[in-house]
Formats: sequence, C-alpha cells, structure tokens
Amino acid sequence: MKRTIALYALGLALAAMALSWLEFKYVTRVHAGEIYLLLIAAAFTGLGAWAGSRLTRKSAPPAFEINRAALASLGITGREHETLAALAEGLSNKEIARRFNVSPNTVKTQLSSLYDKLEVSRRTQAIQKARALALIP
Repeated sequence: MKRTIALYALGLALAAMALSWLEFKYVTRVHAGEIYLLLIAAAFTGLGAWAGSRLTRKSAPPAFEINRAALASLGITGREHETLAALAEGLSNKEIARRFNVSPNTVKTQLSSLYDKLEVSRRTQAIQKARALALIP
C-alpha cells in the first residue's frame, strides 16, 4: 500500500514538473519562475501523497466467526471440525493423524464422514464449501 501511495505521488510530481516545464518553455520563458515551479511540483507531490493515503486506506477485516448454526445443521462434530481445519492447512492424512494422535484410518473415516455431510467428493471441494459456509477461515 505504501508503494502504491509513493507511485501516485511520483506520478503527480512528474505531471506537475512536466506542466511547469511546458509553461516555462513555451509561455513565460522567465527564468526567475523556476523556483516557484519547483515549489508547485513539491506541493503537488505532497498533495498526491496525502490523497493517496486517504483514498487507499483500508480498514481491518472483521474477525472470523464460525457459523455454529451450519455446524449443527450439518451434524459436524468437534473432532471433524478440527480435522477440517487441519485439512484446510494443507496437512496430509498422516500429518493429521499425528497431530490428533489417531491412526490414519481414523482420519480417513472422519474425512469420509465430512465429505458425506458437506456433499462433496474431494479435499479441495470440502475446503471450498467449508469456507463458503464460514466453518473455517
């Protein structure tokens, strides 16, 4: 974001300098005005930086809140929800099994149950649907 603001400021400064040069070159042809033109360019730079920072300011996104109603309506248990979150982290079945101190077959059973409850057939579909339902961030 700071880079975008700096680029806007630079663009405005270059535009102001180009206008100053054109005015100096073709209209006034007075050398004493160069200092004023540089001050105008600096003012445009400051104005551009200020406008860029005001226009591109973004508020923090709201904190994630789990959709408890969807969890209840789908019948997803606490352990299945934890497994779903681990799945979203990109962990393999073996890594999930190690994390929860269960066998890989237990993880496969939990994932199969999750797939049925979410009505999906793949890991990626389960993650997408869980995010759409606000079950995981």
